[in-house]
Amino acid sequence: MQLRSSRRGRAIAGIAAVLALVLTGCTSSQTFSYEPPKQVDGKLPDDLTAQMKTAVDEAMAATGSSGAIVGVWVPWSGSWVTGIGTQGGGDDTKVTADMSFRIGDVTRMMTCDVLYALADAGEVKLDAPVPDYVSGVASLKDVTLVDLCNGTAGIGSSEAAAKPLWLMTPDRQWAPLQLASFGLGKPLTAPGVAYDGSDAGYLMLGLALERITGLSASELISKYVTTPLELHGTSLPAPAAAKPEPAPALKGTYAPQVEGGFDCKAPVDITKMSSSTGFTDSGAVSTIADLGRYVQADARQALRDKDAKPGRFDAPLPASANADSWFQATGGAFKVGSMIGQHGWTPGYITAAYSDPATGFTVAVTMNNSSAGSSPAAYLAWELAAIASKAPAAKGETAPEFGLPFTAEQYRDAINSAPLCKPAG
Repeated sequence: MQLRSSRRGRAIAGIAAVLALVLTGCTSSQTFSYEPPKQVDGKLPDDLTAQMKTAVDEAMAATGSSGAIVGVWVPWSGSWVTGIGTQGGGDDTKVTADMSFRIGDVTRMMTCDVLYALADAGEVKLDAPVPDYVSGVASLKDVTLVDLCNGTAGIGSSEAAAKPLWLMTPDRQWAPLQLASFGLGKPLTAPGVAYDGSDAGYLMLGLALERITGLSASELISKYVTTPLELHGTSLPAPAAAKPEPAPALKGTYAPQVEGGFDCKAPVDITKMSSSTGFTDSGAVSTIADLGRYVQADARQALRDKDAKPGRFDAPLPASANADSWFQATGGAFKVGSMIGQHGWTPGYITAAYSDPATGFTVAVTMNNSSAGSSPAAYLAWELAAIASKAPAAKGETAPEFGLPFTAEQYRDAINSAPLCKPAG
């Protein structure tokens, strides 16, 4: 069997199955097909799931999260897909694996999917200047659409200025360019030189794609991503404030600041908010089954013809000036060793999803307190990946040559070294 969500996005029975994708092309002139690796239909060994459960519990404690949803798919061994904890904030409802949640910066990958689909169809050039499609940004005449996708536009980030406004007014509907203006108001650096990962860049890329096609960003992600991949629990919602869909939704929270830290004993519920706070940077919602299905397919560039050029992930740059050599970025994604994916935060949630394109090995996780920022989600995903990568081959299967350039202990220590929470009082 293969990993995929049920059509209703609610049944857990299909979550651990294999990704069986035969994709209808996103344009009238191309047809894409995707043949995922065979996935063992069974559970991962108990000793590994116990280790992973401990890792999740520790990460939840460090971030003040009451709940988490995790999916780990090891094609040659089995899978582990589960909800852990409760909704929190006085709600003792258990978290389940069918709950939907906001996926933060994984949205960037989807936005880039649309750009590459349009470029492959000849509707736009990757190196088209941004001002050709976004008004009021003449200063970006040397910045291209693919710079926006790659996170190399040299544009400042809007996050620091916008975050308190998001938390105070979650119902507010933002115009994308208005939100991007917080980053655009900062000094520009030379485009195409270094990775900056600016949220403002992905907001403007969404605006450009809307201008090119005449379709809304929600329609574009549906047409070019979620419909062909049959992601029935994934969407870029309308901007009106709402809880993630489909129901039930994982409750999203943040910890209020107190002197010297945060009070994780009094989480603020921010489950209901406007997707416009993230738009094409971080506004999408999904389920763990869909998220695993998506990142496994996208790491393999399943939405493109196998001969499409240029390769989206072929020329990565260091993720930061002091990043390990195996941590790189391009195409709206990070490359972590051989794995490709994304991690990030949006009010209420921190999420990470990564997959190895050669084997289909996939890890996805979300936690429901966003105050610690995106790093703990990335660290937890990488810790889980390091644990699960040791999974033995199931009977009749052969484990591939697969390894990661880091250890589980390395990222367990990173999570536990700087916990967010400070006891109240």
